[in-house]
Amino acid sequence: MKIRVAAVQPRSHTGDDEHENGREALEWLDRCAKRGADLVLFPEGYPGPINPKNHYEAFGPLAERAARLGLHVVGSRLEPASPGKFFVGLHLIDDHGRTSGVYRRSAPTGPYVYHDIPAWGFDYEASDAGLPVFQTRLGKIGLLVCSEVFATELSRSLAIQGADLILMPAGGTINELLPAWQTLIWARAIENLVYTATTQNLYASQEKGVAMIAGPERVHAKSPRPGVIVAELDLERLQYLRDEDEHVTIPKPYRTVPGVMRWRRPQLYLEALAQPPHEVSRPGDAGC
Repeated sequence: MKIRVAAVQPRSHTGDDEHENGREALEWLDRCAKRGADLVLFPEGYPGPINPKNHYEAFGPLAERAARLGLHVVGSRLEPASPGKFFVGLHLIDDHGRTSGVYRRSAPTGPYVYHDIPAWGFDYEASDAGLPVFQTRLGKIGLLVCSEVFATELSRSLAIQGADLILMPAGGTINELLPAWQTLIWARAIENLVYTATTQNLYASQEKGVAMIAGPERVHAKSPRPGVIVAELDLERLQYLRDEDEHVTIPKPYRTVPGVMRWRRPQLYLEALAQPPHEVSRPGDAGC
């Protein structure tokens, strides 16, 4: 089966105009449908609201439009946690307008940088609800948020559960981290034999975006500019790479090492991976 994934990278509104993201999200869905998309990925915090000072309903209209167009959609918004703190939520809406799954950012434990972002300005709280994978007619989908791409065990956990596609929308202000970020988006696809996708809000006029759709064998689409990227992803090819074992032949019938998930030897490292993180020594600490 082949599916078409679209990643929307918008010029996003902030402040008193943030509600405009809700209206424009519907226009983006129309554009993606015309390009034959099956699934549409929006950035972290889009269509929102992502600023706790703003209150508007964007998800109801988003679900209605998704059902009308027959699209799966991943949208994001801020959600109440403990008093004065908030979760960052991703909602997977199916092509009938129903919520198929919700993921709330789980790493780091916080506090985190959200309170430093003028457009957002909230105190973040990590969720302990786990790392679910959602079954859809497009395959199994896992969700992560933004810089969780840097925590390798999160993507690996989703892959072990059978995820075919891991969507990792970002917020923005990636800037100097852009080359490393894009490398990791592709690396997560290679090492887990999954497809990955990301995108971000563009706030500053000169900001370059991270929009990217990757697979184990290549980067299928990417763009630094506002707009939509679309890629056709082959789930049968993905299964071939998972089922195949590496063998020496020229030319090679694959562009990545297949079957790597069977290389796992959890008896060698499970105990260490399950240990809580140790405090990292800082300059000036004893022993440095």
